[in-house]
Amino acid sequence: MQASDSPDFPAAPHAGRTRLLLGLVQGLCLYLLYHSLAERAWPASTPLLFAPLILIGLYLPPLVISALGHMERRALFLWMGAAVLVLAALGCYDAWRIADLPLTPRHGDLMGPQRSPMPSALLLLQVAAGLFITHSLVLASARDRRRIAAYSTHFDLAWKLGVQLAFSALFTSVTWLVLLLGAQLFELVKLDFLSKLMRKEWFAIPVSAFAFACAMHLTDVRPAIVRGIRGLLLVLLSWLLPVAVLLVGGFLLTLPFTGLEPLWGTRRAASVLLCATAAFVILINAAWQDGDDGKDVARVVRGAARIAALLPAPLVLLAVYALFLRVREHGWTGERIAAAACLLVAACYAAGYFRAALLRGGWLPSLGRVNVWTAFVVVGLLLALNSPLLDPDRISVTSQVARLESGKTKVDKFDFAWLRFDGARFGRAELDRLERAAAGPDAASLRERIAAARKLKNRWDGRDRVALSAVDLKANLRVRGTQALPESLLRMDWGTRTFNFLYPECLREAGKQCDAFVLDVDGDNRPEVLLVGADGGQAVVLRDDAQGQWSLLGVVAFESARCDSLLEGLAAGKVRAVAPVVQDVEVGGIRGRVVVQGFQQGCVRK
Repeated sequence: MQASDSPDFPAAPHAGRTRLLLGLVQGLCLYLLYHSLAERAWPASTPLLFAPLILIGLYLPPLVISALGHMERRALFLWMGAAVLVLAALGCYDAWRIADLPLTPRHGDLMGPQRSPMPSALLLLQVAAGLFITHSLVLASARDRRRIAAYSTHFDLAWKLGVQLAFSALFTSVTWLVLLLGAQLFELVKLDFLSKLMRKEWFAIPVSAFAFACAMHLTDVRPAIVRGIRGLLLVLLSWLLPVAVLLVGGFLLTLPFTGLEPLWGTRRAASVLLCATAAFVILINAAWQDGDDGKDVARVVRGAARIAALLPAPLVLLAVYALFLRVREHGWTGERIAAAACLLVAACYAAGYFRAALLRGGWLPSLGRVNVWTAFVVVGLLLALNSPLLDPDRISVTSQVARLESGKTKVDKFDFAWLRFDGARFGRAELDRLERAAAGPDAASLRERIAAARKLKNRWDGRDRVALSAVDLKANLRVRGTQALPESLLRMDWGTRTFNFLYPECLREAGKQCDAFVLDVDGDNRPEVLLVGADGGQAVVLRDDAQGQWSLLGVVAFESARCDSLLEGLAAGKVRAVAPVVQDVEVGGIRGRVVVQGFQQGCVRK
C-alpha cells in the first residue's frame, strides 16, 4: 500500500511565498544572533537566553516550512508551540551546565576554562535527530488523523522528509558554487564586488537560509521526484543485505573457534557491534520498505531479510557484555552512557526483529510496530540525556568520584583535569568538595594533584599530570652514546607545557620509555636532544635557549622505513645528524622549505 502524496488538508494560501519569507526571516534572525556572538553583545552576553534562541532560530523555521499545507492550523500552532518550549528548555539546561564558568571575552584573552554562549555541538546534533523523528511522527498522525498513524504513512513521510533535507542541503551548496563561479567571472574583468559580498556575514547567512527554504518548497511540490529517488536508493541498499548477512553470519560462526578474548582486547567491540546492528536495521528496512506483501522483492533479498532480522540479537548481546566489562572495570563515562543509550535502542530493534522473523503469516509482519515504538524510545532517550534525568556528565562524575573515594581508582591515577574541564559544573563542584574533604594518608597527594589541575590553562595543557622529578625523568630516558643529558633538561616541568601532546609521554608520565640521543642538529655547536618513543613511535628534537629552558625544535619524520630497521639502528646507537635531502628555497628574501615526499612520522610495522 502506498501512502498518498497529496496532503489531506487544503494547501496554505500562498504557501510558496510564506515558505520563502520564512527563509528570509530565519536568515536575518541568524545573522543578528551571529553578530551578537561576534561582538559579545546582548543576547550573546546572556547564555541562558542565547542558547535557546539559537536552537529555535535554527530548527523552528524548517519545521514550519515542512508542515505548511500538511497540518490543520490549530494542530500546527500546537506542535510549533510545543517545539519552542522543548527547544528553550534544552537550550537553557545546556547553558546552565557550564554557567559556573566565566564567559569567553570578545578577543579570547581569558585564561583557564571558559564557556561559550553557543549550544554544544552534541546537543545541536541530537536535537536535529530528535526533531526529525518527532516531526515525522506528528506529520503522519496529522495525515491519518490518528494518534499513531499507519506504518505506510510513517514510512512515506519519514523518507520524504529525509530526501527533502538531503537535497535542500545539496541545493544550498550548489547555490554557493554558482555564486562562486559568478564571482570568478567578474574577477576576470577586475570586478571583485561579488567576491567581497560573499564574504559578508549579512549576505552569506540570509542567502543560505533562503536557498534552503526554496529547496524545501520545491521538493515538497514535486513529490514524484522524491519518490523516484527514494525508490532507487532503497533498491540499491536492499541488494547489500545478502552481502551483510554473509559477512556478519561468518563473523558469528567464527566466535566459537576464536573465543571472545580477541574481541574484548580491541576495546572497541561495543561500538563496532552497534554499527553492525545499525547497518542491519537500515538494510532490512530498505528491503521491507512500507510493509507491503513484498511480491516485487527478489526472493534472495526476502530470504536475506528474514535471516538478517535474527542476527542483531547476538550482536547486541555481545555489545552489552562488552560494555558491562568496561563499566565494571573502569566505571561510567560520558561515552559509555551514550553507548548504553544506543544499546537500549538496539535492543528494542533486536528483540522486535527477532520476534518478527519467527512469526508466520506474512513477510516480517510486525516490523512496522517495532519501528514506530522504537522511534518513541529514541525521542525519550534524547530528551533524558539532555536533561538532569540522564545527564552523562552528572552520572559519569558521580561514578568516577565514587571509585576514587572507594579506593578502586588511586589518587595518582585519577584524572582531576577531566573533572575541571570535561565534567561540566558537576565535575568542578566535586573538585571543590574533594579538596575541602581531603583527609587520611592520601590527603597531601590529593591536594597537590587538585592544585596542579587548577593551574592548567586548557584541557590539553598537561592534563592532570604532576611534574616528574629529575630522577623519574632520567629513568624514563635511555641515553644512547657517550654524552650525558643536560641537567637543565631534567629539571623541566614538561607536564604543563603548552600543546604538551606534541611531546613524548616519557617527558610527562613515569614508566614511559624513550631513547635519547645528544646531537647538534642545527649546526650551532650547541647540543640538541633527539627523543624517540617506544617501538619507534613519536620522535622529536628538543633545544634549549640562553636561559636553559627547553622546547620543541621539531618533529622527526623518517624516510619510509620498517620498524625493525629503525629499532635495530636505535639499539646499535647508529644515530647522527646529516645534511638535508634538499636545500631550502629563497624567493625575494623569503625562505621556503621543501617538504620531501616519502617521509613520515614513526615507522611502518610488518
